Amino acid sequence: MKKVNQLLSTLAALVMLGLFFSCQESEDTTTEGNWVRRSYFDGSNRSNSSSFTVGSRHFVVGGYTGDDYMRDLWEYDASADAWTRRADFPGTARSNAVAFAIDSKGYYGTGYDGRNKLGDFWSYDPNSDTWTEEAAFPGTERYSALGFALNGKGYIGTGFDGSEQKDFWQYDPNTKTWNSFISMGGAKRSGAFVFVINDVAYIGGGINNGIYEFDFWALDGTTESWSQKEDLDEDDNYTIVRSEAVGFSIGPMGYLATGSQGSLVSATWEYDPVLDDWEDKTDFEGTARSGASVFSDGDRAFVLLGKSSSLRFDDIWEFLPFEESDEDD
Repeated sequence: MKKVNQLLSTLAALVMLGLFFSCQESEDTTTEGNWVRRSYFDGSNRSNSSSFTVGSRHFVVGGYTGDDYMRDLWEYDASADAWTRRADFPGTARSNAVAFAIDSKGYYGTGYDGRNKLGDFWSYDPNSDTWTEEAAFPGTERYSALGFALNGKGYIGTGFDGSEQKDFWQYDPNTKTWNSFISMGGAKRSGAFVFVINDVAYIGGGINNGIYEFDFWALDGTTESWSQKEDLDEDDNYTIVRSEAVGFSIGPMGYLATGSQGSLVSATWEYDPVLDDWEDKTDFEGTARSGASVFSDGDRAFVLLGKSSSLRFDDIWEFLPFEESDEDD
Protein backbone atom coordinates (compact mmCIF):
# COMPACT_ATOMS: atom_id res chain seq x y z
CA MET A 1 0.00 0.00 0.00
CA LYS A 2 2.87 2.29 0.84
CA LYS A 3 4.36 1.77 -2.65
CA VAL A 4 0.97 2.54 -4.23
CA ASN A 5 0.75 5.82 -2.29
CA GLN A 6 4.30 6.75 -3.31
CA LEU A 7 3.43 6.00 -6.96
CA LEU A 8 0.27 8.12 -6.77
CA SER A 9 2.25 10.98 -5.18
CA THR A 10 4.87 10.76 -7.92
CA LEU A 11 2.20 10.79 -10.65
CA ALA A 12 0.49 13.80 -9.04
CA ALA A 13 3.79 15.66 -8.89
CA LEU A 14 4.45 14.90 -12.57
CA VAL A 15 0.99 16.14 -13.53
CA MET A 16 1.51 19.37 -11.57
CA LEU A 17 4.94 19.82 -13.16
CA GLY A 18 3.43 19.30 -16.61
CA LEU A 19 0.73 21.86 -15.91
CA PHE A 20 3.36 24.32 -14.69
CA PHE A 21 5.46 24.02 -17.84
CA SER A 22 2.34 24.13 -19.99
CA CYS A 23 1.33 27.41 -18.34
CA GLN A 24 4.85 28.73 -18.72
CA GLU A 25 4.87 27.86 -22.40
CA SER A 26 1.45 29.52 -22.85
CA GLU A 27 2.68 32.67 -21.12
CA ASP A 28 5.89 32.71 -23.16
CA THR A 29 4.04 32.43 -26.47
CA THR A 30 1.41 35.08 -25.62
CA THR A 31 2.02 38.32 -27.51
CA GLU A 32 0.63 41.77 -26.90
CA GLY A 33 -1.16 43.97 -29.41
CA ASN A 34 -4.59 44.10 -30.98
CA TRP A 35 -5.63 44.68 -34.60
CA VAL A 36 -9.06 46.28 -35.07
CA ARG A 37 -10.77 46.50 -38.45
CA ARG A 38 -12.01 49.99 -39.32
CA SER A 39 -14.25 51.36 -42.09
CA TYR A 40 -13.38 49.93 -45.51
CA PHE A 41 -11.64 52.21 -48.02
CA ASP A 42 -14.18 53.96 -50.27
CA GLY A 43 -12.02 53.76 -53.40
CA SER A 44 -11.21 50.73 -55.53
CA ASN A 45 -9.09 47.88 -54.18
CA ARG A 46 -5.39 48.52 -54.77
CA SER A 47 -1.79 48.06 -53.67
CA ASN A 48 1.39 50.14 -53.60
CA SER A 49 -0.40 53.41 -52.89
CA SER A 50 1.34 56.26 -51.09
CA SER A 51 0.19 57.83 -47.84
CA PHE A 52 0.99 60.85 -45.70
CA THR A 53 -0.38 62.48 -42.56
CA VAL A 54 -0.72 66.25 -42.04
CA GLY A 55 -1.43 66.85 -38.37
CA SER A 56 -4.20 64.36 -37.65
CA ARG A 57 -5.44 64.26 -41.28
CA HIS A 58 -4.58 61.06 -43.16
CA PHE A 59 -4.30 60.85 -46.96
CA VAL A 60 -3.75 58.04 -49.46
CA VAL A 61 -3.07 58.62 -53.17
CA GLY A 62 -2.49 56.56 -56.30
CA GLY A 63 -1.66 52.87 -56.43
CA TYR A 64 -2.35 49.96 -58.76
CA THR A 65 -5.62 48.00 -58.97
CA GLY A 66 -4.16 45.14 -60.99
CA ASP A 67 -5.61 46.76 -64.14
CA ASP A 68 -5.14 50.50 -63.73
CA TYR A 69 -2.71 52.98 -62.21
CA MET A 70 -4.59 55.52 -60.09
CA ARG A 71 -4.57 59.30 -59.49
CA ASP A 72 -7.32 59.66 -56.89
CA LEU A 73 -6.68 61.15 -53.44
CA TRP A 74 -8.67 60.16 -50.35
CA GLU A 75 -8.73 61.51 -46.81
CA TYR A 76 -9.43 59.28 -43.82
CA ASP A 77 -10.94 60.86 -40.68
CA ALA A 78 -9.88 58.57 -37.84
CA SER A 79 -12.23 60.18 -35.29
CA ALA A 80 -15.27 59.63 -37.53
CA ASP A 81 -13.91 56.43 -39.13
CA ALA A 82 -14.96 57.84 -42.52
CA TRP A 83 -13.53 58.58 -45.98
CA THR A 84 -13.78 61.68 -48.20
CA ARG A 85 -12.49 62.01 -51.76
CA ARG A 86 -10.25 65.03 -52.36
CA ALA A 87 -8.77 66.63 -55.50
CA ASP A 88 -7.26 64.08 -57.87
CA PHE A 89 -3.51 64.19 -58.32
CA PRO A 90 -2.96 66.13 -61.61
CA GLY A 91 0.23 64.34 -62.65
CA THR A 92 0.73 60.91 -64.17
CA ALA A 93 -1.16 58.06 -62.51
CA ARG A 94 1.29 55.81 -60.67
CA SER A 95 2.15 53.30 -57.98
CA ASN A 96 5.21 52.70 -55.78
CA ALA A 97 5.78 56.43 -55.25
CA VAL A 98 6.98 58.15 -52.05
CA ALA A 99 5.00 60.52 -49.87
CA PHE A 100 5.63 62.44 -46.66
CA ALA A 101 4.45 65.57 -44.87
CA ILE A 102 6.31 68.68 -43.73
CA ASP A 103 4.39 71.18 -41.58
CA SER A 104 1.03 71.84 -43.28
CA LYS A 105 1.67 70.15 -46.65
CA GLY A 106 2.04 66.69 -48.11
CA TYR A 107 4.69 65.83 -50.72
CA TYR A 108 4.47 63.15 -53.40
CA GLY A 109 6.82 61.99 -56.13
CA THR A 110 8.78 59.36 -58.08
CA GLY A 111 6.99 56.04 -58.85
CA TYR A 112 6.03 53.88 -61.82
CA ASP A 113 3.23 54.34 -64.36
CA GLY A 114 3.33 50.89 -65.98
CA ARG A 115 5.86 51.93 -68.63
CA ASN A 116 8.12 54.60 -67.15
CA LYS A 117 10.01 55.27 -63.96
CA LEU A 118 9.15 58.74 -62.69
CA GLY A 119 11.00 61.62 -61.02
CA ASP A 120 8.49 64.48 -60.75
CA PHE A 121 7.67 65.92 -57.34
CA TRP A 122 4.52 67.64 -56.06
CA SER A 123 3.07 69.27 -52.95
CA TYR A 124 -0.51 69.08 -51.69
CA ASP A 125 -2.18 71.69 -49.49
CA PRO A 126 -5.07 70.11 -47.53
CA ASN A 127 -6.48 73.51 -46.54
CA SER A 128 -7.07 74.58 -50.15
CA ASP A 129 -7.29 71.02 -51.57
CA THR A 130 -4.79 71.93 -54.30
CA TRP A 131 -1.71 70.36 -55.88
CA THR A 132 1.44 72.24 -56.96
CA GLU A 133 4.33 70.87 -59.00
CA GLU A 134 7.67 71.43 -57.28
CA ALA A 135 11.28 71.11 -58.41
CA ALA A 136 11.78 67.62 -59.85
CA PHE A 137 13.63 65.00 -57.84
CA PRO A 138 17.27 65.37 -59.02
CA GLY A 139 18.25 61.73 -58.60
CA THR A 140 17.57 59.10 -61.22
CA GLU A 141 13.92 58.38 -61.95
CA ARG A 142 12.85 55.43 -59.80
CA TYR A 143 10.20 53.55 -57.87
CA SER A 144 9.97 51.59 -54.58
CA ALA A 145 12.14 54.24 -52.91
CA LEU A 146 11.84 55.65 -49.38
CA GLY A 147 10.48 59.09 -48.53
CA PHE A 148 10.23 60.70 -45.08
CA ALA A 149 10.60 64.01 -43.26
CA LEU A 150 13.01 64.95 -40.47
CA ASN A 151 13.43 68.28 -38.71
CA GLY A 152 11.52 70.24 -41.35
CA LYS A 153 13.24 68.70 -44.37
CA GLY A 154 12.30 65.89 -46.74
CA TYR A 155 14.42 62.92 -47.79
CA ILE A 156 14.16 60.52 -50.71
CA GLY A 157 16.56 57.61 -51.19
CA THR A 158 17.11 54.00 -52.19
CA GLY A 159 14.73 52.47 -54.76
CA PHE A 160 14.95 50.89 -58.21
CA ASP A 161 16.00 52.80 -61.34
CA GLY A 162 16.92 49.73 -63.39
CA SER A 163 19.02 48.46 -60.50
CA GLU A 164 18.80 48.99 -56.74
CA GLN A 165 20.16 52.24 -55.29
CA LYS A 166 21.15 53.66 -51.89
CA ASP A 167 21.73 57.36 -52.64
CA PHE A 168 19.81 60.02 -50.66
CA TRP A 169 18.61 63.52 -51.48
CA GLN A 170 17.38 66.23 -49.12
CA TYR A 171 14.55 68.67 -49.92
CA ASP A 172 14.23 72.08 -48.25
CA PRO A 173 10.62 73.34 -48.52
CA ASN A 174 11.66 76.88 -47.59
CA THR A 175 13.97 77.29 -50.58
CA LYS A 176 12.21 74.63 -52.67
CA THR A 177 15.58 73.13 -53.55
CA TRP A 178 17.22 69.71 -53.47
CA ASN A 179 20.69 68.84 -52.21
CA SER A 180 22.68 65.63 -52.53
CA PHE A 181 22.91 63.96 -49.13
CA ILE A 182 25.39 61.42 -47.82
CA SER A 183 24.17 57.92 -48.65
CA MET A 184 23.43 55.29 -46.05
CA GLY A 185 25.93 52.52 -45.41
CA GLY A 186 25.34 48.89 -46.24
CA ALA A 187 23.64 47.53 -49.32
CA LYS A 188 21.63 49.17 -52.06
CA ARG A 189 17.96 48.22 -51.90
CA SER A 190 14.40 48.73 -53.06
CA GLY A 191 11.19 48.02 -51.16
CA ALA A 192 12.73 48.93 -47.78
CA PHE A 193 10.79 50.13 -44.72
CA VAL A 194 11.16 53.27 -42.62
CA PHE A 195 9.67 54.71 -39.43
CA VAL A 196 10.47 57.97 -37.67
CA ILE A 197 10.82 58.48 -33.90
CA ASN A 198 11.82 61.88 -32.46
CA ASP A 199 13.32 63.14 -35.75
CA VAL A 200 15.33 59.96 -36.27
CA ALA A 201 14.50 57.74 -39.27
CA TYR A 202 15.09 54.00 -38.87
CA ILE A 203 15.60 52.15 -42.16
CA GLY A 204 15.91 48.47 -43.00
CA GLY A 205 14.74 45.56 -45.09
CA GLY A 206 14.27 45.60 -48.83
CA ILE A 207 15.85 43.57 -51.62
CA ASN A 208 19.17 43.87 -53.46
CA ASN A 209 20.20 41.45 -56.22
CA GLY A 210 17.33 39.17 -55.20
CA ILE A 211 18.57 38.97 -51.58
CA TYR A 212 16.60 40.20 -48.55
CA GLU A 213 18.79 42.70 -46.73
CA PHE A 214 19.21 42.52 -42.95
CA ASP A 215 21.28 45.61 -42.04
CA PHE A 216 19.49 48.36 -40.09
CA TRP A 217 20.34 52.09 -40.08
CA ALA A 218 19.33 55.31 -38.34
CA LEU A 219 19.48 58.84 -39.75
CA ASP A 220 19.43 61.61 -37.14
CA GLY A 221 17.64 64.63 -38.58
CA THR A 222 19.27 67.03 -36.10
CA THR A 223 22.91 66.04 -36.63
CA GLU A 224 22.22 64.81 -40.20
CA SER A 225 24.38 61.77 -39.54
CA TRP A 226 23.96 58.00 -40.02
CA SER A 227 24.56 55.24 -37.48
CA GLN A 228 24.28 51.47 -37.86
CA LYS A 229 22.00 49.54 -35.53
CA GLU A 230 21.78 45.85 -34.62
CA ASP A 231 21.21 43.66 -37.68
CA LEU A 232 17.65 42.48 -38.25
CA ASP A 233 18.68 38.80 -38.23
CA GLU A 234 20.20 39.03 -34.74
CA ASP A 235 19.09 36.10 -32.52
CA ASP A 236 17.75 34.28 -35.60
CA ASN A 237 14.63 36.52 -35.77
CA TYR A 238 14.57 36.25 -39.53
CA THR A 239 10.89 37.20 -39.82
CA ILE A 240 11.95 40.81 -39.21
CA VAL A 241 13.79 40.75 -42.57
CA ARG A 242 11.37 41.44 -45.44
CA SER A 243 10.47 43.73 -48.34
CA GLU A 244 7.38 45.79 -49.21
CA ALA A 245 6.46 46.01 -45.52
CA VAL A 246 5.02 48.97 -43.62
CA GLY A 247 6.88 50.80 -40.87
CA PHE A 248 5.25 53.22 -38.43
CA SER A 249 5.68 54.68 -34.96
CA ILE A 250 3.38 54.95 -31.95
CA GLY A 251 4.77 56.94 -29.05
CA PRO A 252 8.44 56.12 -28.45
CA MET A 253 8.34 52.79 -30.31
CA GLY A 254 8.66 51.75 -33.95
CA TYR A 255 6.65 48.98 -35.60
CA LEU A 256 6.97 46.72 -38.62
CA ALA A 257 4.13 44.72 -40.20
CA THR A 258 3.11 42.85 -43.38
CA GLY A 259 5.49 42.38 -46.33
CA SER A 260 7.18 39.50 -48.07
CA GLN A 261 10.10 37.19 -47.38
CA GLY A 262 9.76 34.79 -50.28
CA SER A 263 6.22 34.24 -48.99
CA LEU A 264 3.90 36.78 -47.37
CA VAL A 265 4.61 37.69 -43.75
CA SER A 266 2.08 38.63 -41.04
CA ALA A 267 4.51 38.81 -38.10
CA THR A 268 4.48 42.21 -36.37
CA TRP A 269 7.50 43.53 -34.48
CA GLU A 270 8.07 46.40 -32.06
CA TYR A 271 11.40 48.27 -31.99
CA ASP A 272 12.76 49.98 -28.88
CA PRO A 273 15.30 52.64 -29.99
CA VAL A 274 16.74 52.96 -26.48
CA LEU A 275 17.57 49.26 -26.21
CA ASP A 276 18.11 48.80 -29.98
CA ASP A 277 16.03 45.66 -29.64
CA TRP A 278 12.95 44.05 -31.22
CA GLU A 279 9.99 42.31 -29.56
CA ASP A 280 7.32 40.33 -31.37
CA LYS A 281 3.72 41.54 -31.16
CA THR A 282 0.41 40.02 -32.28
CA ASP A 283 0.48 39.04 -35.95
CA PHE A 284 -1.37 41.26 -38.42
CA GLU A 285 -4.93 39.91 -38.36
CA GLY A 286 -5.98 40.77 -41.90
CA THR A 287 -5.08 38.63 -44.90
CA ALA A 288 -1.30 38.39 -45.29
CA ARG A 289 -0.10 40.94 -47.84
CA SER A 290 2.66 43.09 -49.28
CA GLY A 291 2.49 46.55 -50.86
CA ALA A 292 0.26 47.89 -48.07
CA SER A 293 0.09 51.53 -46.97
CA VAL A 294 0.13 53.02 -43.49
CA PHE A 295 -1.13 56.14 -41.67
CA SER A 296 0.54 57.21 -38.44
CA ASP A 297 0.35 60.45 -36.47
CA GLY A 298 2.53 59.21 -33.62
CA ASP A 299 -0.46 58.31 -31.43
CA ARG A 300 -2.51 56.04 -33.72
CA ALA A 301 -1.56 53.89 -36.72
CA PHE A 302 -3.60 52.24 -39.49
CA VAL A 303 -2.47 49.65 -42.06
CA LEU A 304 -4.54 49.47 -45.23
CA LEU A 305 -4.80 48.17 -48.81
CA GLY A 306 -2.08 45.90 -50.30
CA LYS A 307 -1.98 42.70 -52.34
CA SER A 308 -1.70 38.94 -52.20
CA SER A 309 -0.69 37.59 -55.61
CA SER A 310 -3.27 39.10 -58.02
CA LEU A 311 -5.74 39.93 -55.23
CA ARG A 312 -5.94 43.58 -54.10
CA PHE A 313 -7.47 44.76 -50.80
CA ASP A 314 -9.66 47.62 -49.56
CA ASP A 315 -9.61 46.95 -45.80
CA ILE A 316 -8.01 49.08 -43.07
CA TRP A 317 -6.78 47.94 -39.64
CA GLU A 318 -5.79 49.96 -36.59
CA PHE A 319 -2.99 48.57 -34.43
CA LEU A 320 -3.29 49.00 -30.67
CA PRO A 321 0.10 47.82 -29.38
CA PHE A 322 -0.70 47.61 -25.67
CA GLU A 323 -4.12 45.97 -25.82
CA GLU A 324 -4.72 42.25 -25.51
CA SER A 325 -5.48 40.58 -28.82
CA ASP A 326 -9.18 40.10 -29.59
CA GLU A 327 -9.97 38.32 -32.86
CA ASP A 328 -13.67 39.23 -32.60
CA ASP A 329 -13.30 43.02 -32.94
